[in-house]
Parts: sequence; C-alpha cells; structure tokens
Amino acid sequence: MHYPLKLTYNPMKYYIIAMLVFTSVASSSAQKAAIQKQNTVEDYAATITSKELKEMLYIYAGDDMRGRMTGSKGQKLAVNYLKDFYIAQGIKSPLGGDNYFQKVPAEYLTRLKEPADSENVVAFIQGSEFPEEIIVLSAHLDHVGVDDKGNVFNGADDDGSGTVAMLEMAEAFQRAVKEGNGPKRSILFLHVTGEEIGLYGSRYYTENPIFPLANTVCNLNTDMIGRIDPDKADTPNYIYLIGSDKLSQELHDVSAQVAKTYSDLEIDYTYNDENDPNRFYYRSDHYNFAKNNIPVIFYFNGVHEDYHKISDTPDKIAYDLMEKRTKLIFHTAWEIANREKRITADKL
Repeated sequence: MHYPLKLTYNPMKYYIIAMLVFTSVASSSAQKAAIQKQNTVEDYAATITSKELKEMLYIYAGDDMRGRMTGSKGQKLAVNYLKDFYIAQGIKSPLGGDNYFQKVPAEYLTRLKEPADSENVVAFIQGSEFPEEIIVLSAHLDHVGVDDKGNVFNGADDDGSGTVAMLEMAEAFQRAVKEGNGPKRSILFLHVTGEEIGLYGSRYYTENPIFPLANTVCNLNTDMIGRIDPDKADTPNYIYLIGSDKLSQELHDVSAQVAKTYSDLEIDYTYNDENDPNRFYYRSDHYNFAKNNIPVIFYFNGVHEDYHKISDTPDKIAYDLMEKRTKLIFHTAWEIANREKRITADKL
C-alpha cells in the first residue's frame, strides 16, 4: 500500500542548506581572488624556461625550416609554426578568425632575387583598461635560407632566439589573462618577415599598421639574444640595450628600474653610442618604429663568430642566459603595460 508523504517545514534545515551554498560560492570566489592576489609578475616570468626555449628553438631553427628565407617554402613552414602556437595558446589574431598573417606582397619585396609573397605573423592580447594603447613586441621570423650547395643557414641566434623568446612571453601574458591578471594595455606580438633583405616586414607594418601608429606606446624588439659576444667572454651575464633613450627618457628610466629590480644582468649600452661604427640602431626592425617617433628598445647579444654562417645552430645557444634575457624583456613589457600613465616620446 502506498502511504502519502507527510510534508513538514523545517526552517533549520533550509538555513543550513543556504549557508552551505553561500559558503561554497564564497569559497570559490575567495580562491579566484587568491589566485589574482597571489600571482605576481615574477610568477608569470617564472613560466619562461630555458627548457621550453630550447625545445622550440630546435624546431624553429631546425633544418626542416630550410633557413626561413623570405618567401620560401621554409619561411611558410615557419609562419605556420607560429600561427599554430598562438592558436594552441588561445591567443587571438587582431585580424579576426584564424587569419594570423599580414600579407606582404611580392612587389613590395624589391630586393628578393625571386619575388614571392610573404607575411608578417600577428597575435594580440587586448588590454583590460587601456585597450587602445598598444605595446608592440617584435622579432624577425626570417633568415637567409640555403647556399648553392644546399647548406642550411639555421639562424638559431639570428633570429630564432628572438622569435621563440616572444612565444614564451606570449604564453606568460596569456596565463596572466586566464587568471584574471591580464595587462592593462594591449600587446601586439609582431613577427616580421624580410628583415635580412632590408627590414621590409617592419617597414610594411608601419606603412600599413593594423592599429594606428599614434596608439603605439613603444616597440620592444628582440633580435639575437642567445649567444655571447666574444668581447664579453669574461663577463657573459649581460645584454646590450640600444635606443632606449633616443626618443623617450621615461622609457629608458623605466627600463633601467625594471632591470635593477628584477634582473642581475649587466645592462650594456656600448652600441647605443651615436658614434658606434656598427650603426646597430639602424639595422633591426625597431628602427622603422623609431622613424615614426615611437619609443623603442632593441635587445641584442652582439655579433659572434657564427653570425650569418651555417654554424649558427641551436646547439651553440646559451639557454640559461637566454632565459634571463627573455625574462628581462617580459618584465619590461609588463611594467609598461600596467603602469598608470602611458610612456611618451618625451625627447621630441
């Protein structure tokens, strides 16, 4: 026989249930808040490791990429490697959808022996408070290809090192985003083509910017950070900085303070000298931003015996030192992205 249930109202039972639900929600919120509070820039910088840099560089500067000559099949493999990385990390393209390529047409690349279309690779993290203000992190994705005998110029230092350093920095920024600590200003990750034939990719970007140049806060350019200048063999814990004070004393001061706070690297300004006979300030992609009165810093290890030779290979890279250099650049980008006021070109 079925006996009907007798319903009774128990106010204490409902009070206990409500308190359990409240406690669970509060606990979850507290945990999220704790993550946001506990994780600092140093925590995110710690995700940049020599192990991951090495793993990526052995792929990116491997023989399969055929020296990444602008417009070549090897360069196409390289840009697809970069695109796949950003998709895997959940970092979007500023161009929308799965289009991470800013096409640079063959007719623009006038110094190519065999004209072919090429592309810059772009990825974007939108700022939480000042999304219209853009910090451009750049590195050139190309190198010089193969010689007549089929020898591959791997370009591990030039500029495989800068390229994979940018990927590690992008991953660190994206982790911060996922944990609710994303940058206040936007970050554009710009991998440029055609550097070795005359800074073409960066010039094309500044002539055809995805975001207005007036909104570009600064450019931090990473070109060769994996090796040691023979002149620094006895003091290898260093990085050369070029251009930080050319257009903005404020940028220079912020850079110097970040280095003092977060790094034990010697910051060497030898090649920042106006009378430097090497003229390195004019020889990498930051210069196309500087020409447009955008403050820049060029991070550089100097030249070495394997520069532009087939012996610039991944096994020659000082990965622990490269990790330190990458972390310094990341810390600098983080500070510029999150400071209260925008960096300006205060020396114009």
